Amino acid sequence: MPQVDRHKERIVNIEFAAVEDFSSLPYPERSTMIFITSGSIKGILNQRPILISAPGVLCLAEDVQWQLVEKINVCAQSFRFHSEFLSSVKLTETKAHFPAAPRIQVGLSLFENTNPYAGVPRITDKAFPLLLEWFFLLGMEVQAQSDALWACRIKKYLIQILGLLEELNRNREHSPVDEALDYIHTHYSQKISLEDLTKYAHLNRVTLNKKFQDRCGSTAIGYLLAHRLKVACELLTHTDMSLNEIALAAGFEYDTYFIKQFTARKGLSPTAYRNASRKFSSAQ
Repeated sequence: MPQVDRHKERIVNIEFAAVEDFSSLPYPERSTMIFITSGSIKGILNQRPILISAPGVLCLAEDVQWQLVEKINVCAQSFRFHSEFLSSVKLTETKAHFPAAPRIQVGLSLFENTNPYAGVPRITDKAFPLLLEWFFLLGMEVQAQSDALWACRIKKYLIQILGLLEELNRNREHSPVDEALDYIHTHYSQKISLEDLTKYAHLNRVTLNKKFQDRCGSTAIGYLLAHRLKVACELLTHTDMSLNEIALAAGFEYDTYFIKQFTARKGLSPTAYRNASRKFSSAQ
């Protein structure tokens, strides 16, 4: 059942199931993300046989073709959301001119039926504990509704989860650079040094930066900064989190440093970007 927001007297079209039994998939008018924490399942997804053993994730769109074949000692939880939940808050001062709210786009490729790797994103041993932590916190927010910004925090966790899954799914073959990228995508909210990245890539500084430059067009630390700013942009557009909260979530120790780096790279302040991005997205 949809959630009744007791703080704002509205319906929020999301559900969290602490126990997913797979009997009702796919859910009508919902995209569904399922975390499989133990056991395994076999199924047919869009006429393609799949096997998911824990730890794993299954992403299903509302119109997906899905058939469960077998489940063995499965423990799983699910989060379901209507497409309208991806819409950001409408700005009252622009509502007359931009009637459609901007929408979260990150991670939607995981629910595309045309993508052969959609539905069963690649998971690494390093990434799963962080994904599971975010998913657990997301579920707690659904149940607790601790304050008026509970739905905002759920969007934050959803952006982080889908963003990481999408990044992991971009390249299913692993190289030393992929090891460093995985570390960045799973630890960007923490302090990361070049030494940390060379350790996980098993490369020296010069070689790692050359490989990053060839593949990503920047040094390893340059890519880290760009990724942090990418996360910050999503949170600025789609949540009402404060600049300090966004800075910490994206890996910047101080909001003043975050504002300085954001303004230098984007050409406008975070607040100006928030306002402009919502207006631009609404106009599309």
